[in-house]
Amino acid sequence: MSATSRILNGKTWSFSAARNYPENRCILSVSVPRLSHCHLPLLLSRAIVSGLFLRLPLVHSVLRSLSLGPVPSLSLSFFSLLRRSGLLNLDNYSLNIALSAAARLPSVVVGAQLHALSVKPGLVSDTFVLNSLINMYSSCSYPAAARLVLDSAPEGACDAVSWNTIIAGYLRGGMPNKALQAFGQMTKEQIRLDDVTLLNVLVACARTGSVKAGRLCHALVVVNGIGINCFMGSSLISMYAKCGLVEDARKVFDGMHGRNVVCWTSMISGYTQLGKFKEAVELFREMQLAGMKADDATIATVVSSCAQMGALDLGRYVHAYCDVHGLGKELAVKNSLIDMYSKCGDIKKAYEIFCGLTKPDVFSWTAMIMGFAVNGLCGEALNLFAQMEGEGKVMPNEVTFLGVLTSCSHGGLVEQGYHHFHRMSMIYNLSPRIEHYGCMVDLLGRAKLLAEAEQFIKEMPIDPDVVIWRSLLFACRACGEVGFAEYVAERIQELEPKCGGHVLLSNIYATTSRWVDVNKVRTSMDGSRMNKQPVCSFIEVDGCVHEFFAGDESHFETEAIYNVLLGINKLLLADSLCER
Repeated sequence: MSATSRILNGKTWSFSAARNYPENRCILSVSVPRLSHCHLPLLLSRAIVSGLFLRLPLVHSVLRSLSLGPVPSLSLSFFSLLRRSGLLNLDNYSLNIALSAAARLPSVVVGAQLHALSVKPGLVSDTFVLNSLINMYSSCSYPAAARLVLDSAPEGACDAVSWNTIIAGYLRGGMPNKALQAFGQMTKEQIRLDDVTLLNVLVACARTGSVKAGRLCHALVVVNGIGINCFMGSSLISMYAKCGLVEDARKVFDGMHGRNVVCWTSMISGYTQLGKFKEAVELFREMQLAGMKADDATIATVVSSCAQMGALDLGRYVHAYCDVHGLGKELAVKNSLIDMYSKCGDIKKAYEIFCGLTKPDVFSWTAMIMGFAVNGLCGEALNLFAQMEGEGKVMPNEVTFLGVLTSCSHGGLVEQGYHHFHRMSMIYNLSPRIEHYGCMVDLLGRAKLLAEAEQFIKEMPIDPDVVIWRSLLFACRACGEVGFAEYVAERIQELEPKCGGHVLLSNIYATTSRWVDVNKVRTSMDGSRMNKQPVCSFIEVDGCVHEFFAGDESHFETEAIYNVLLGINKLLLADSLCER
């Protein structure tokens, strides 16, 4: 009995031939997910006996199936085995399959070897192979090599797919500006654009904030009659929103007919990113009325808006919506819920969700640590950070340390603040950002260590921003340090000439009864037309969120609100007179 017969008749035979099938076709008796490298000789032997290689398309079909399976290296091993056995001549289709498998691994070493194989038979000039080579190098994080393949291609070999792959590779590598440059060169060479091109370019515009290029893409969509489907619509909405043009994003959204959940989520996310939290929640309600079921991405975005508004009742409603519709299983949603409950003051619920996580990631730990910190539970925040370090499963990042330093600041823990600030760079090799330096200045200011805070600022490797100086100005007010406050106010004035620290400085003068200086500051503010930036506040009553600005009279119950405030003022005045 021959070796081939023993393989076919033995107990390990994994493949069978359908002898009664016409044209002697071979079919596999095991599924692709169950294949392993030990099956390859069996597959090759059975293919020889059954006459599989009399039909080249069947060989390609097997190679393609293996390349698309869970173990793409099987396709490369089978490809190599066929080549060594002399049963497969290199052609553009088989080379494309092998390059696709190398891209999926990803393995630039194997891809480069295949690239070398393609040169001698001249396959590198084939558009089919060329695009596969560009995709392979891009997938392996070698965009420069991919671009070299494109630039060295013969004239006329590149098509729209070639350029689309280059642009997508730049985006995958975090180089949106290069993606836009490639798009510009593509248009100069008069390559016909398709919807894939414009979708990729819109992503690049969103990441770079290039609204001019984004509007150009929108015009090309309309002029070429491509049509704004769900994919194009959601990309346009995202681009306009990330460029700060939420009104234009809403126009695109309102002009769409077949909106899916991605379109709704893109618009809600746009509102949230631009601080229009109330509009985001209102659009979520419209989404429900339209009968569109939300997904986890939608829920995470809406919960984030509730967190920023402090709308606890709305947040609880969205959480209940998740439970009813079987949503919220994703870790990102649970992290958003932890953040929302923490910012809305229900720290017990936030910690309950955190304790229910099977595999919390760095965002989970950070959200919980920051939640404890902003709710004044500094000891719990530091203990949780110690637990995170003790388990050693998740490494803290810069935002985690921001929460740790915030808890030290709120708790007045100067020594621990310095300890964690230094461990951040020495132990975890994380470079402190301006926010971390700001936390340290705030910590020293709250502890009334103004001299130490000033020295810390002088030793900073980066220039302090206006937030740091303003934090120090607040500390001067608490300590009554007028002279130092004037110095700090000058620094703020240098960074923000139009809205400096004059209001706070005048309040410091007032606390020390320096009324002449108060009048001077107020007069200078009026002369230079300096205005304090209006801020917005939210209040939730019976699940309805109300938005107010300073001196706002737009609310439908403005008269009643001011009457209540006047009544409170009268009561306070009466109490003060009684005390006298």
